[in-house]
Amino acid sequence: MKKPQLIVFASGSKEGGGSGFENLVRATRSNPRVLNADIVAVVSNHENGGVRERADRLSIPFEHFPLPREAEDYKRIVEKYSNPWVALSGWLKLARGLDPKRTINVHPGPLPEFGGDGMYGHHVHEAVIAAFGNEEVKYSAVSMHFVTEKYDEGPMVFQFPVPIYAGDTAETLAARVNAAEHCWQPYIINLIVNEIISWTGVSGDPVIFPKKTIYPFRVGQ
Repeated sequence: MKKPQLIVFASGSKEGGGSGFENLVRATRSNPRVLNADIVAVVSNHENGGVRERADRLSIPFEHFPLPREAEDYKRIVEKYSNPWVALSGWLKLARGLDPKRTINVHPGPLPEFGGDGMYGHHVHEAVIAAFGNEEVKYSAVSMHFVTEKYDEGPMVFQFPVPIYAGDTAETLAARVNAAEHCWQPYIINLIVNEIISWTGVSGDPVIFPKKTIYPFRVGQ
């Protein structure tokens, strides 16, 4: 039986990044019970950055995605690979033109409180640490959601709490959140691309979850 096809969008940086993408690739190769899918390509806005280095080393086709990045440009890339599932893993641009029911994002903080335009990477961790200092929150989170054309507003699929400790900085919190992302992202993507969790893509329709909890995490709302 043919495995689901998956394309990963990962910005990375000119100097590095892309660890989430590599983690997904290694999950597909280590145990299909973790992520039963074939990653057919990775996309980055940096032509020769960290994501490209990892793609070459892992023998995954690489797509450079320069400006403009309009809806038609997103569609063109995805259609080149026969309309696969899409995982946004550290993709820092607004994704438009993608099928919302086949596109999933991982976000390094609690949603909706710490999402939206400009809330990515260290910006999220800094905001969460500030809220912790004001005694507004006790936890950060790894959040995963389907993707619509507004930042971080698609329906939630999964949220795993990450504790914040006295003395934490944005950097120490980021490391702990990143470790949790690497643990859970392959499992949740597996449930989606194998249609154990699904959504119609229509605003207001509920996400359909398994009747029984498969993993010991908070899933759904």
